[in-house]
Amino acid sequence: MTEISCHARGAVHLFPRTRTVLDMGGQDTKAIRVTPSGEIVDFCMNDKCAAGTGRFLGAAAAALELPLDELGPTALRGERPVRISTTCTVFAESEVLSWLGRGRRLEDILLGVHHAIAARSLALLRRVGIEAEVTFTGGVARNQAMVQVLQQQLGLPLNVSDDSHFMGALGAALFALDHILARRVPAGAAEDGA
Repeated sequence: MTEISCHARGAVHLFPRTRTVLDMGGQDTKAIRVTPSGEIVDFCMNDKCAAGTGRFLGAAAAALELPLDELGPTALRGERPVRISTTCTVFAESEVLSWLGRGRRLEDILLGVHHAIAARSLALLRRVGIEAEVTFTGGVARNQAMVQVLQQQLGLPLNVSDDSHFMGALGAALFALDHILARRVPAGAAEDGA
């Protein structure tokens, strides 16, 4: 099964009214539109290196010498997000440091990073069509600032679970369970020659 199918299946299992999934991990971001049963209708992935992913956040954290788990809480203290224009993770570090050199607050810089990633994610979602409910999966779903900024830009609440970073694994396990149950021979069928 593909990673895309697994995230869709896991999302619909935890949140049955899911019709759109945003999966944001370390290396890529995927927008997925699904049927009520969790089948893929359409999907697309980011096409510009790791921009708009957890890796982009990691580059900002490294530039600011901040632990990754402090990014979200720090960004939530921001009031005036800076505009991050780069779409390349490699250049994100220098742009972040440039804003810092201009005297902008760390919180506003990080809030700007979150806004930039959310805008790229929203563009992906629009390409597949946004239907409520929207479920946020992947490791970046643990970042409360990303959840909040995405909800603001979407104008919709996001379904987020404490286990959203395991959504792909959950979907894979559900597909494996289907496979096992489909192969199971009903009791007594072997005696009948079935």
